[in-house]
Amino acid sequence: MRRYILKKKLIILALLFCAGFIIEAKDIEIALEAELAQRIEEPMKIDDSNKGKGASNGKFIWMEGKPAVGGGGKGWAEFDIPIQKKGKYAIWGRVLAWDGNSDSFWVTWKPADPDEDAQATQNTKFRWAVQQGPEWHWDRVNVWLDGGTPEREWDIKTDGETVLRIAVREDATMLDALFITSNIKAKDPAGANVREPTKKDREIQKKGFGGLAVDSNGKISTTWSILKNQ
Repeated sequence: MRRYILKKKLIILALLFCAGFIIEAKDIEIALEAELAQRIEEPMKIDDSNKGKGASNGKFIWMEGKPAVGGGGKGWAEFDIPIQKKGKYAIWGRVLAWDGNSDSFWVTWKPADPDEDAQATQNTKFRWAVQQGPEWHWDRVNVWLDGGTPEREWDIKTDGETVLRIAVREDATMLDALFITSNIKAKDPAGANVREPTKKDREIQKKGFGGLAVDSNGKISTTWSILKNQ
């Protein structure tokens, strides 16, 4: 009888251990509205017109311009993002890009990236070739090199505040929302579990992420950084 009870306890402990391991392995996910950036430098601006019909929360950001004309290179939006767990991350953007003259941004995320003004240096390491399309769609941030567009990932080596800058490269390129995830292996939006920001996400973002909290086990406990498959 004692052996049976001991064996049962061991099985229960093993199951609890496995369950804990699965929880720890889940991905960190952060959904952001573009128009709620902490800082927006003109001519990048917030727009709620029908030019971006279907945008999350009815708003998007861009440097206003006409498709097929080209131009840009000024203006940006910055997001202050507290990262609670160091590691590698990918960024997805909900974008609208009409053609080859309105399909790119500059993207830097400090401290993983150096303190560099990509608009001034024109460093192709930070150039994002946005997937073209006349409707809103999700596109993973890549690096647009002469030899291709490999997907980018950022190695955040310490916990704490980070600064993500999305800067204008070509006008008329529109950005609606951002989705940051520790799932760097996903090759498509479904695999990355991307989603538009919820009302709760927006509330936390508006408060400057003051509602972001970590529970006693070190897990992020707000919906702003949701654990995948929770």
